Parts: sequence; structure tokens; C-alpha cells
Amino acid sequence: MFPISLGRRVRHLALAGLLLLAGWQLAGAGWIHGKALLAQQLLGRAWLESAATGVAQKPWPWADTWPVARLRVPGLQVEQYVLAGTSGQALAFGPGMHEAFAGGARNWTVLAGHRDTHFGFLGALVPGVRLSLELPDGELRDYQVQSSRVVDSRVERLDPPPVDRPHLLLVTCYPFASVAANGPLRFVVVARAVYGFSKATSASPGATHASGSSFATRSSSSRAV
Repeated sequence: MFPISLGRRVRHLALAGLLLLAGWQLAGAGWIHGKALLAQQLLGRAWLESAATGVAQKPWPWADTWPVARLRVPGLQVEQYVLAGTSGQALAFGPGMHEAFAGGARNWTVLAGHRDTHFGFLGALVPGVRLSLELPDGELRDYQVQSSRVVDSRVERLDPPPVDRPHLLLVTCYPFASVAANGPLRFVVVARAVYGFSKATSASPGATHASGSSFATRSSSSRAV
């Protein structure tokens, strides 16, 4: 047999390296999504325990957060448990509720989430879409999407103006398909309360779907998303 030329050997090694790199990237992406789905199941259990006991329950013993709401978007078949706070650790397992805007400050509730897991659906929230936020005591808050836009966190602060009725602000990093981490752009969705708040009529056992004072709220961690 004729020996393989040096150029062909280099090409073969380069191809093998690319295949290994692609496999590593796919494995990492699978782990991120698998962790997000598993966390939502554990959060569902903690949610039911919180509703039954009236005391906030941690989803696992070492957790520094707990479920404070359940977000639903029926038209997109989205149901997710929302965690207290928007720290990097909290957002790794689910969307988080901003501490300074948890429903009382100027009638705003602010939720942040990762664009590559829990809040990847935000791009489909066009005006008119209905969504709801259920609290542990059974209070059900219905909202309707009013607008969405891209914000540059370097020039615009997270300081929503006072409003006459409750509003919901959803934030994630942008662009959705970008692989670069720590970018300055945010995708922001504004929804306004409709009809008034009521009590939830049912409590399903689990989810079916998968900080500071500026728009730099960490809806993406240091990983590339």
C-alpha cells in the first residue's frame, strides 16, 4: 500500500478534531437542557408541598431559591415554575423573579430566563398572546402581551414607569441564536393584566415544558448561549 501523504494525514487529524469538538458541544447542550427539564420536575414537587403547607419549600436541600410562581402560556404549551431571585444559580434551573419587582413595585413583576432553555419561547410572544402567573396561595394573574422589543442594556436601565394596573415584564438575552455569551442586548416582552385576579381552579403536578437594577439582568450566564 502507498503511504498516506502528510497533507492527507493533517486533513484526517483536523476532521477528527472537528468531530470530537462537535460531539463535545452537543453533549454540553444536551446536559444543559436535561438539567433544565429535571429541575422543573423537582420544582413541581416543591411547588405542591408549598401549596399544601403554606411554607416555601426548597426543591433540593442545598438550593438557595424556591418556586414562587407558575408561568403558563397556553397557546404555546408552555408551563414553567418561576424561582425566587435572578442569580446565576437560580436561572440555571428556571426563570427567576426579580427581587425588586415582584408584583408590588410600581405594579410590575419582572421575570428573567435563559434564551437557550426556559425563555427560548419569548420570540413567539406577539401582541395578543395570553399568559398567566399562578402564586403559591392559588391567586391566578392573567396577562395579555402588549409589545416586545430589543433593548441595549448599556444605555437603558430597568426602571419601568408606574402603571395603573399590574404588568408583567419578561427578559432574556438576544439574539436568540447567538453563541456569544455576555452580550449587551436583551429581548423584552411587556404584558398587561386583564380582567382581574382570581383563584386557580386546578394544580397540575408538574411542568410540561420546559442581578441588579439594569437590563443587564443575567438571563444568560457565562456559558455561550
